[in-house]
Amino acid sequence: MPDPSPHPVPDPLAPARLGPLTLRNRVVKAATFEGMTPDALVTDDLVDFHRRHAAGGIAMTTVAYCAVAPEGRTERRQIWMRPEAVPGLRRLTDAVHAEGAAACAQLGHAGPVADASSTGLPALAPQSRFSPVSLRRTRAATAEDIARVTRAHADAARLAVESGFDAVELHFGHNYLASAFLSPKLNRRTDRYGGSLAHRAEVTRGIARAVRDAVGDRIAITAKLNMKDGVPGGLGVDESLQVARWLQDDGGLDALQLTAGSSLLNPMYLFRGDAPLKEFAAQFPAPQRLGIRLFGDRFLRTYPYEDAYLLEHARRFRAALDLPLTLLGGITSLDTMERAMKEGFQFVAMARALLREPDLVERIARDRTTPSLCIHCNRCMPTIYRGTHCPEKPEKTEKQGR
Repeated sequence: MPDPSPHPVPDPLAPARLGPLTLRNRVVKAATFEGMTPDALVTDDLVDFHRRHAAGGIAMTTVAYCAVAPEGRTERRQIWMRPEAVPGLRRLTDAVHAEGAAACAQLGHAGPVADASSTGLPALAPQSRFSPVSLRRTRAATAEDIARVTRAHADAARLAVESGFDAVELHFGHNYLASAFLSPKLNRRTDRYGGSLAHRAEVTRGIARAVRDAVGDRIAITAKLNMKDGVPGGLGVDESLQVARWLQDDGGLDALQLTAGSSLLNPMYLFRGDAPLKEFAAQFPAPQRLGIRLFGDRFLRTYPYEDAYLLEHARRFRAALDLPLTLLGGITSLDTMERAMKEGFQFVAMARALLREPDLVERIARDRTTPSLCIHCNRCMPTIYRGTHCPEKPEKTEKQGR
C-alpha cells in the first residue's frame, strides 16, 4: 500500500542519502555478472563497462560478482576478493568516481550454485546433494566452514574499502550459500544452523554483523534478500519478512534490495519474460548443453513480464520495515520509478534495461518520457558468459512490447 506519511514523494532523479553516502539520484545499477574477468581479476573491459554505466547517469554501479572465497565463485573466471585484486578494483572505482557515480561491490559465497567442475573446489551447501550446475555432489558445510566464510565476508569488506568502494552488497538471495541456509527445502540440518527459521538465519545474520563490525560506517552496507525462492518448499514471503526484521533490528544494514528466485532451481522467477533455451544451451559444454536442450524448459520456466513485477511482494516488506528498501524487477521508465517512490521505496535497481542502454538514466533526465528499448528477451542472460550482454540490440516491435 502507498506510504501514508505526509512527507513529499521524492524525485527519483534527485540526490539521496544511503548510509554515509550522498548519491546523485536514487537509481542503482543492479549486479549482473559481467563475464569480463578471465583471470579472476579486473580487466580494461570491466573498468570500461562500469565507467559507461557511471557516465550514463546512474547513482551507483554494482560490481558482480566479488566472491569472498575461491570456492564461492559460480565459475573460475569470477573475481574473488584477495590482495591481488585490489589494484585493479581501485582502478575501476577511480574510473566510476571520475564520472560522478558511486561504486558498490557485491560480496557473497555462491554455495550450491558454485560450479565445482569449473573452480576445481567442492561447492559448499547446507547439506550434500547432487548439483545440476556441476553434475557433482555438493559438500555439507561444517561449523568451521561457516566460521571461515563469515570471516571471509568481513575480510572482503575491508578489501572493498581499500579498493575505494563506497558500498558493499551482501548476497543473501538466489539460493547462494546464505540463501540456501534460509531455505527449508535446501537446509534440513539438525544442528544450530538448521530446523527453525531462527537457526536457518544464523548464517545470514552472522555475516551481516561481521561485516558491520569490520567496516563500521566507513561505507554503506546493503544486502540482496530473497522475498521468495519461487520453488515448492523454498523460502516464502512470511519467513523472509521475519529475516528482514531481524536484519533491520541487528543494525548491520543501511538498505535492503528485495529480490526473488533461485539460480539453482528456478532463475526465471526473478527475470520474467522470454526463456532463451537455445542461446543458453550454446554457452555450455557437453553434457550440460545436451541437458539444457532436453530438460531446460523445466529449469528455465516462462513467467510473463510486467513493469515492477516484484512490487506485490515488496509492499509487505515496505509496510513492515523502517529500513530503506530498493525495489528491483521491471524498472524501465521514470513512471515506474515514481511509482516505487510513491509506494515508499527509497531506491530502484535496474539491470537488463541498462545492459541494453547504459545511458538510459541520463536520457530520461533529459526527456522524462524516454522509454526503454529493452524487450525482455533475456538473451543477455546467456551472453554474459562471453562478455557481450545485449547481443543484437533488436528494435522494439508492437508484438514484443517493452
